[in-house]
Amino acid sequence: MNRRQFLECSSIFFCGLTASQLGVSLTAEQRVHLTTADNYLNRDVSFFDSQQRSDIVAIADAIIPRTETPGAVDARVPRYVELMVSNWLTDPERKLFMAGLDQLQQRSRQRGDSFSELGITEQLALLEQLESEAGDHSWYDFGNIRREYLSDAPFICQIKELTVWGFFSSEVGATQVLRYKHMPMYFDGDVPLDSQESAWYSGAIE
Repeated sequence: MNRRQFLECSSIFFCGLTASQLGVSLTAEQRVHLTTADNYLNRDVSFFDSQQRSDIVAIADAIIPRTETPGAVDARVPRYVELMVSNWLTDPERKLFMAGLDQLQQRSRQRGDSFSELGITEQLALLEQLESEAGDHSWYDFGNIRREYLSDAPFICQIKELTVWGFFSSEVGATQVLRYKHMPMYFDGDVPLDSQESAWYSGAIE
């Protein structure tokens, strides 16, 4: 099983989704894994200390805030991130993640407080600074989607990817934000939208 397939399985574990909701077809190896592995929903996790956990919550909330739709915190993305960093990243990837988180915390303290206690304007400025510094990495290559997890990706890329994947593969993200009416991957090029539906609406004509 490759890492993308394992990530799909972890989303099914953590978010209580089915393969059809994720728009994937499971391989035989994935089906065996799902029937034999521990359920992520019931797994304890205590990898981060309390400050790191608070900062991860703030980072996830800054990346996908609650607006008229739920945000990353509503979808329990911070716990998903902690589970993935603890159990899924390789040792070198985990070292990169933790070093990046430590660097972010140091820069936050230089501004007078922990990241989670800073105002959203300062939080976004720090995250944008990290993104600017990482901008030359291949993670940002145009059209670089549905690819294997890049092991040398900087912290800002790691946390963004885990946050987005965790959110949109969660029940909250899949049903209250993407709002699928039919099985994912169904395409209809002529779907009328009412005044309450966004252009990215994923439903289809009844």
